[in-house]
Amino acid sequence: MSAHVPHRSSWDCLACAEPWPCDPAREELMTEMDTVRLATYMWEQLEEAVRGLPPTPAVETFERFIKWTG
Repeated sequence: MSAHVPHRSSWDCLACAEPWPCDPAREELMTEMDTVRLATYMWEQLEEAVRGLPPTPAVETFERFIKWTG
């Protein structure tokens, strides 16, 4: 299990305090899941995050959670 997981209120990484998914989390997730499963999982995380994050431009949220998965 990774230490690079999101703190659910801030969505920063608990291990490195970078915005989650941080680079180490992305690398781990890419090795654990195929592309479709990863994109689906990250879409679910995006939906949860937007409920708690301050208003953020959609393009920034998309790039943070989804764009890197493809």
